[in-house]
Amino acid sequence: MLEATEAGWLPHVELRAELEALLSEDVVAAIKREQSLFDTLTSPLNESLVLFGAGGLGRKTLAGLRQLGREPLAFVDNDPNLWSRAVDGLAVLSPQAAAGRFGSSAAFIVTIWRAEGGHRFAHTRQQLHDLNCAKVVSFACLFWKYPDIFLPYYAVDLPHKFYAQSNDIGHAFAVWADDDSRREYIAQLRWRFWLDFDGLRSPVGHPQYFPDDLFHLSADEVFVDCGAYDGDTIRHLLLRQPSFRGKIFCFEPDPRNFQKLERYIRTLKKSLRDRITLWPAAVGMRHETVRFKGTATAASGVSPTGDLKVSFLPLDEVIGDFRPTFIKMDIEGVELEALMGARNTIDQTLPILAICVYHQLDHLWRIPLFMQSVSNQYRFYLRPHNEEGWELVCYAVPEGRLKGVSRKAISCGKRTDRRVVR
Repeated sequence: MLEATEAGWLPHVELRAELEALLSEDVVAAIKREQSLFDTLTSPLNESLVLFGAGGLGRKTLAGLRQLGREPLAFVDNDPNLWSRAVDGLAVLSPQAAAGRFGSSAAFIVTIWRAEGGHRFAHTRQQLHDLNCAKVVSFACLFWKYPDIFLPYYAVDLPHKFYAQSNDIGHAFAVWADDDSRREYIAQLRWRFWLDFDGLRSPVGHPQYFPDDLFHLSADEVFVDCGAYDGDTIRHLLLRQPSFRGKIFCFEPDPRNFQKLERYIRTLKKSLRDRITLWPAAVGMRHETVRFKGTATAASGVSPTGDLKVSFLPLDEVIGDFRPTFIKMDIEGVELEALMGARNTIDQTLPILAICVYHQLDHLWRIPLFMQSVSNQYRFYLRPHNEEGWELVCYAVPEGRLKGVSRKAISCGKRTDRRVVR
């Protein structure tokens, strides 16, 4: 059972009951479910596999299967430019051709899961069912079957490893300041623990990092962009606040991305450029040098097989006398360490925090709990900005900066007690 929480509001009874049910599974049962789900869903066709999606995830799946000595029958893709070609030595068929040849004799594994576009697993599943394909499953259950080959992969991991954190998961439920966040939290847990793609909610309409319903964006912000990529977030900031007269600090470790960022900054007026500081480095918990995989995309990140070495810097030491009012982090899985390296800055200046929580399974609860342990002056919100768990952001907003509606919702109940994450 979960420890009792001391929430300042009474969480929705049904959501709390659903959380209890999610966390009540025995670890042994969870392990059995992870190991058997793929075969249960694909039997008796589980020895004959077709991969739907010949992009990066499809190629990763193909490479992993080949390590296991398993060769899929074909790729399938909706892109006609790939039909009758081969990707990594595997033929690519149209959906119609693949269904005609393998629809009743093979299991189709959907290897599409990406931040771009509006794809959902349900779309492809329905497409293949309409073509009379008998067995259609997500890549994730295959990854569960062979975790040593495939996992962890972003927020996809073996759930049994995280049941030991049940109390923290329960405490994090009580952190959220509104029902939308609580519902999103439960849906994200259900997906992480049970691969319930259908239960994931659609993205909110608000722009990522700058939600209209939570806070006002000041013209005097001191904005810290961790994972600045090519300046995409800065573009949105300046669109949202055209009279901006504050300061901006950008951290981007990928050299090719940094070049793109520099080119963009050079297009701005000199009066604005002079208030922007660029760091060709990453943010982290301490000063260190790590291996880094530079892809010249938004997905560049730390990797033991990376081709680059980059510097990690703690924000507490490099920001200096500046007092950030807004910190954004999208740094491919090292958000928690970077927050630890910014603990003093956060405690002393109480900036708005917009932190991505989709890169690792347990960031969903560990990140908000850590931020709460630093200061009890924050109110926490969870918002999805893309489909199927991508671009999921935790917003920590000081009560004094909340918009009227959000502040009114908080005032309807007592405050959540501060908890320390050890």
